[in-house]
Order: sequence, then C-alpha cells, then structure tokens
Amino acid sequence: MTKTLRFAIAAPLALALAACGSGAEETGDIEGDAIAAIPAPEGTEWRSTAQMTDDGGILVGNPEAPLKLVEYGSLTCPTCARFSMEGGEPLMEYVDSGVVSFELRQFAIHGPLDLMLGRLTQCGPVEAALPLSDQVWQNFEEIMDPVQTNQAVFESAMQRPLEERFVVAAEQLGYLDFFAARGISEDQGRQCLSDTAALEQQAGYTQRYGSEFNITGTPTFQLNGNDVDANTWAALEPILQRAGAR
Repeated sequence: MTKTLRFAIAAPLALALAACGSGAEETGDIEGDAIAAIPAPEGTEWRSTAQMTDDGGILVGNPEAPLKLVEYGSLTCPTCARFSMEGGEPLMEYVDSGVVSFELRQFAIHGPLDLMLGRLTQCGPVEAALPLSDQVWQNFEEIMDPVQTNQAVFESAMQRPLEERFVVAAEQLGYLDFFAARGISEDQGRQCLSDTAALEQQAGYTQRYGSEFNITGTPTFQLNGNDVDANTWAALEPILQRAGAR
C-alpha cells in the first residue's frame, strides 16, 4: 500500500469537517457581454456529453465552452449536497446552452467514506458519474445515517485487507443496494471497490488538489481558473450571468 492511499484510508470520518462549506476567497468576477448559445451536435444535448479529465474530474457539457466551471466537492459534505439540490438542475440548463461546462472534481476530504462513495459513482459509464453523485447528495441523510449510527461496523470493515474493506463496508451499510437501484449492479460495485489501483489513483487526485492546487475546503468553485466566493447556487448564478451566461 502506498503512502498516499494509506493516508487517505486512515483518515477518520470526522476529518476536516470544518472545511465543508469554507469555499474560496474571491479573486475577482469575470465580466462580459451575453454569450450566444452554442448548439450541441445534432441529436444530442450538452448535459449528456461527459468525459474524464486529466485532473481526475468529470467534465459535463461543451468541452470548448467559453465559461468553464469547476467544483471541488466532497460527497460527504452537506454544503455540497445543498448546492446539488438547489443548483443541480438550473446549472444543467446553463450547460445545455453550450456556454458553460461543468467539471466535478471529487475531493475525498473525509478519507475512506469519500473514497468508497466516489468509486461507486464512477463504476458505470462516465456519463453516469455526475448523475450518481447528485443522487448521493440528494439522498444525503440516507447515505450518512448508516455510517453515523453504525460507526463500529464501518471501523471494523476498515481493518480488513485493502481489497476487502470497501466491499464489506458498502455491503453492510447498504450502499451496494443504493447504487444497484440506480444502475450499478452489486457485482459491478464489488469489482470497483476491490480495485486498489483505482482507489490509489483517486486518493492521489485528492492529495494533488490539496498540495498543488491549494484546495482547502468544499465546495470550492472556480470559473475559468479564478476562485469565486460562492458555495450556494444563489451566490454562484449571478457570477455566471455577469460572465456572459444568460
């Protein structure tokens, strides 16, 4: 087991709770005239166009969109869940215009639980990763209650060999059933959660976000590379509009 993965899976559940919702300091809004819509290829819609990026993100929408929105988000962060519930669909309407692209970079700020949920959201086709992440956030209490009320079960699973621990935890906490109801079969889930190389890569991205990109809290939003002072949809939408999204 590498140092990166050892650190990630050893992190306690309560790690960095204060970082949830801290966001980023504003470096200045982008301002511009309204940008004309950019149609998706015939027979498609931009929200259904997705790819994995070199930085470990899930990019949805027009990859050449003039406004590129990035969220560093944790699947166990309640502020991220609130953003998904309030802003998920309105944001996709901007994405459908072709003017805004959206990239979710999963920041495993709470260690093993984030890693486990993140792997499960990425078990299927890349187009399903963001909708599955939204499903986690939009069912936040259902996701968080089992591990909060069965902390001993989770901690016991984390003592198993690496290739077993996430499979056992997901099975005992009901996460395999949760994702099976949303298109990820139990066999797929078990295979993904026993893939130590993929878990290592995922932990490495989180380490890079913190050490190289200086991300300290979730959600953190960036627009065209600039940090924006927003962690709710009500705060973020006016920033997109001032930048030219209409």
